[in-house]
Amino acid sequence: MNKETFAEALENRILLFDGAMGTEIQRYQPNSEDFPDGKDGFNDGLSTTKPDWIKEIHRKYLTAGADCIETNTFGSNKIKLDEYGFGSQTVELNQKNAELARSVCDEFTDRQRFVIGSMGPTGYLPSSNDADLGQMPLSQIRDAFELQAEGLIKGNADALLIETSQDILEVKLAVEASHIAMEKTGKKVTLISNVTLDQYGKMLLGTNVQSAYTTVSEMGIDVFGLNCSTGPIEMEPSIQWLNDQKHKPLLVIPNAGMPENVGGQAVYKMTPEKMASALNSFIEEYPQINIIGGCCGTDPEHIQQLRKIIDQQKKD
Repeated sequence: MNKETFAEALENRILLFDGAMGTEIQRYQPNSEDFPDGKDGFNDGLSTTKPDWIKEIHRKYLTAGADCIETNTFGSNKIKLDEYGFGSQTVELNQKNAELARSVCDEFTDRQRFVIGSMGPTGYLPSSNDADLGQMPLSQIRDAFELQAEGLIKGNADALLIETSQDILEVKLAVEASHIAMEKTGKKVTLISNVTLDQYGKMLLGTNVQSAYTTVSEMGIDVFGLNCSTGPIEMEPSIQWLNDQKHKPLLVIPNAGMPENVGGQAVYKMTPEKMASALNSFIEEYPQINIIGGCCGTDPEHIQQLRKIIDQQKKD
């Protein structure tokens, strides 16, 4: 098999990302003893205490047809890891997670599979005036992302994915941190910047998609995307605007529909077939879309259906 870079694959075809990680972890019904130091809820830490669980989740998505798997590092920036007492191991934990994902990708020899370094938010909102969430120094947020990006790059991630972002200032800091980490490690990887919009097309603090895109599109990112928060239907007006810019490849990774409150739990009811149908329409109508996948509520069955529509596009 000829080795292909992620950047080359992005130019050549539509790439399929995996689905949700957290809900797949819950299928194992973890208890506090399963987590590092008994830190209940420390999902990213399961890559060290229960690596077989994480490998199995990765494997299921790749078997379903995903081209790319995200590392189990959504909450592995230093600020988040500090909450569990593991901040001093930020680089090491991210590197190990990327290496674990790489080892599973290497099991598949039919075509090149890629490791995407997941970088979720810190939990702070630096643009806000909130007495708690808005008071974290910007340099501290940037440094937290820099250490994470450094570990992911050292673990041979093919791309960095800044995802589920709700504050555009934090996105800027994460993008800057990623460039610093690339310079520090001497390795350039694809940089993807995602934002999360509500059903009205705005980020948590009111930034609309036009402002978000304008803010980061000239910061050396390679792909701009939308993930989480809503299902595909609610994303379409924003996708249409982004597609009309004809500037950057687009990533579209929605939830399995809008969440519904069932007994105090968020439940996502969009079936794999309905989600595939919606994203198939997007691919046909918006040619800037180069990456699709699933966020909350999606599982290997959703990814399997998305694989079918991409393969059908090739035939057509």
